[in-house]
Amino acid sequence: MITIAFNYIDGRIWRGGHQYIFNLVSALSSFSPDRVRSIIFVGTDIAVEDLRVFEGIERVKVVRNQTFNSSRNNLRLFKAILFGSDNEALNIFLENKVDIVFESARFYGWHFPLPVLTWIPDFQHRYLKKLFGWQAYWKREIGFRVQALSGRHIMLSSEDARGDCEKYYPITKGRTSVVRFCAPPPKLPSIEEASRIVEVYGLPKHFFFLPNQFWAHKNHICVIRAVSILKKRGISVVIVCSGKQADERDPHYFEKIQRHINFNGLGDSLRLLGMIPSAHIMALMMKCAALINPSKFEGWSTTVEEAKVIGVPIILSELRVHKEQCNNAFFFDPDAPDQLANILESFNSSTHGFGDIGGGHFAEVAEINFNKFSEEFTNLIEQQVQIQRGS
Repeated sequence: MITIAFNYIDGRIWRGGHQYIFNLVSALSSFSPDRVRSIIFVGTDIAVEDLRVFEGIERVKVVRNQTFNSSRNNLRLFKAILFGSDNEALNIFLENKVDIVFESARFYGWHFPLPVLTWIPDFQHRYLKKLFGWQAYWKREIGFRVQALSGRHIMLSSEDARGDCEKYYPITKGRTSVVRFCAPPPKLPSIEEASRIVEVYGLPKHFFFLPNQFWAHKNHICVIRAVSILKKRGISVVIVCSGKQADERDPHYFEKIQRHINFNGLGDSLRLLGMIPSAHIMALMMKCAALINPSKFEGWSTTVEEAKVIGVPIILSELRVHKEQCNNAFFFDPDAPDQLANILESFNSSTHGFGDIGGGHFAEVAEINFNKFSEEFTNLIEQQVQIQRGS
């Protein structure tokens, strides 16, 4: 039995990262219960109610300690770099008999004595440098460099990301593994409940769903321009957008989006819901004509995985990683809103299957993939514990 430590990722800041950890520990609990025990370490600055999502998952323990408060992150990082080890975290890990640490958006030190597996979601800063300020760019870049130089084994979520990792940090060649994230078999509301949730938001029967955070690289502007093109053709569509309405790299980005919508008179076509409960996200996925992800960059999209297990049609920007993740989607150039407009119009004029709503084939595939997710990750951490303890 291996005990692995995860640091908590706040879903209000990064839903994709939070969902990744939740899905991973759920998969380990379901398919590797005799091989892995998961512990999530979280600061006392996170409300207890935010952690209830982990209740009831077997072999998952939550440890709250002020050491992991966000206000202490910078000091702990400084000590980890200066002294080679984040000893504050180490002492708590040792108290809980941790065998290996899953390092995500953290650095525990050059000479951290426990085995460490580092997860890097993507290398967006290398492709979209203009979206990062000088400080944000170099904070991210230096973090990746020290992880690479410290001899960490790097876990990526796609072959596309692995290629980037080994291209930009050649020292990692031979020290990378791909474990593709996937969503669990869906626990969906009934059709009646999903319809009621759609009514609560005042949505029409026919709408498209875009559940991405309002970050600049998520490319909402392409969707807005596509809707504007359709309006000029006399075609009306409704795009429902959920997600955090703030981008720390560009605090005025959401205001720019709102101004663009208002200037073009698209208020009825673009419905901006903000952060909504996960159950509501699944309900809107069930009832939408198609899910849209127009992003200019992804490591591996959580929302695409969730849509796949439901069986809803998916409209994606033409990224390498999107094609690796979902080869039967409707693809468009993220810089060509006219292509997206044509696809949206085709949903108005043609009949597309709305999927199986999580049953039958899609649920079976999800179960198989979720098991594979657990197996690949478990094999990897067992391997790393053996290698790093033996070195």
